[in-house]
Amino acid sequence: MDVGFEDQGKTTRAAIAVLEFPSLELVAQAIARLPTSFPYVPGLLSFREIPAVLAALEKLESLPDLLLCDGQGLAHPRRFGIACHLGVLTNIPAIGVAKTRLIGSFGPVPEEKGGWAPLMDKEEQIGAVLRSRTGTKPLFISAGHRIGLESAIHYVMACTPKYRLPETTRQAHRLASGL
Repeated sequence: MDVGFEDQGKTTRAAIAVLEFPSLELVAQAIARLPTSFPYVPGLLSFREIPAVLAALEKLESLPDLLLCDGQGLAHPRRFGIACHLGVLTNIPAIGVAKTRLIGSFGPVPEEKGGWAPLMDKEEQIGAVLRSRTGTKPLFISAGHRIGLESAIHYVMACTPKYRLPETTRQAHRLASGL
C-alpha cells in the first residue's frame, strides 16, 4: 500500500496493489481518496492514513493474505504502528516495512543482500534492520499482526528481487502516482 496526501493535505489518497506470491505479478489494485479527517500528529500517523486504506481495501474483490505496510509495526514508541493498526482492524497478517528508523538502535548491518541486524529499544528487540539489496540503505522491518519477525524478513526478501523496496510498495506507489 501507498498513502499520500493531496490538496495540501486535505485529501488522503491510498493505493493498494495486490501481487500474486511468489511470482509477484500484479493481480488487483484499488485507489481511494477521502477527506483527511485526522490532523498530523507524530507517532499517530496511522489514524490519519487508515480510513483511506480501509476504503481502498473495500474496493478489492477479495482481501490479500498478507499486508506489507509502508511504515512501522512494533518498531513504534507505542508498539502499535500502522502495520499493527491495520492488521488488527482487518485481521490480516501485516508487516511494517519502513524506509527510515522511527525508534531504536542497531549495530552494523552486513552489506550483502539479506544481511540484517536486530533493531533494539532498551533491551527489547522490536524489529530488524534489513539490507534488501547489496550496498543500499537498509529497511526497517517489524512484525505488525499475526506474523513473527523471521517470517516478516522472509516475505520482505521474497518481495524484493530487484530493488530496495518490496514490489508491493513499488506497485502501489506507481498506481498512486499514475505511472
